[in-house]
Amino acid sequence: MNESFHVTLIFAAYKDMGSAKYVLFTVVFLIYLASLLVSISILILIYLDISLHKPMFIFLFLLIVNGLIGSTAVWPQVMLLLLTEVNTTSYEGCLFQFFLVGSYGGCNYTVLTAMAYDRFVSIFQPLQYHTIMTPQKVKQLSFAAYFVPAAFLLGQVCLTTQISLCQYTIHKIFCDNFSIFSLSCADNISHVSNVYGIFLLISFGVLPVFLVFLSYLKIVLVTLNASRNERKKAIETCTPHLIIFINFSLVTFFAIIYNRVSDYLPGGVNVFMSINYVLIPPLMHPVIYGLKSKEIQQSRSKIWRKAIFAVSESVPRIDKSSKVIT
Repeated sequence: MNESFHVTLIFAAYKDMGSAKYVLFTVVFLIYLASLLVSISILILIYLDISLHKPMFIFLFLLIVNGLIGSTAVWPQVMLLLLTEVNTTSYEGCLFQFFLVGSYGGCNYTVLTAMAYDRFVSIFQPLQYHTIMTPQKVKQLSFAAYFVPAAFLLGQVCLTTQISLCQYTIHKIFCDNFSIFSLSCADNISHVSNVYGIFLLISFGVLPVFLVFLSYLKIVLVTLNASRNERKKAIETCTPHLIIFINFSLVTFFAIIYNRVSDYLPGGVNVFMSINYVLIPPLMHPVIYGLKSKEIQQSRSKIWRKAIFAVSESVPRIDKSSKVIT
């Protein structure tokens, strides 16, 4: 067994925060709490309303759950470390966190690609949509979008366990692949691990971006010659997904660039990039769909009306015609 499994890793980023850690805790706590409340409310809405049991909202359900997994893999631990003097973690715990954060990023892209495919079919083949996007097809896409990235990330974790550590100090506020590899001995990183990492980046980063870009390029070219109503419908259908995709792609791009130059940047940038990658997107996804999607808005209004009606029915009514006998 690799002796690195028995070591304790130190998060150096927490040592230099001083009183700023309490400000950071407040910010993280409020955003994380808002993310939980908004995400769970949308999940319950999709679960309860049968009219939302459509491929687009099933994929949205998966996207929101994935966001909760990613944010919960990081921020409860971060908040605990901010409030205590303990700033260490086990190597096994670090690997597990790396697996969850890596799977979060990969699954985000694969689910967003499945959503783009769904929008593509709905616009280009509306008459055959229900024939193509069958429940069985949706289940297959959902399974592939969720478990294929996780399975390949598990392979990366297994390769990472083969390296030996020469350092034990992490200069980030949570564990990821770059932070673990920065601890390894320079001559100990295998060529296979590097090639596998590039394969993962292309398969679950570059390829999804290319496929989504290609689908939207075709959608734009078709809608240019469509009627005004058809263009409006296409814009309303695709806008929430496109906003989420562009936002996450930009966040991921800057996160990759940051990992290459993090040693030359101040600690505040580290905190900002961490929040921007694993905390903001899980909040933005349900909020954007809640604001932009007419179906979500209509479903929310319907649920509220039912709740208000149920409450009003449960309140006892006073019969004004009855008389008090003395």
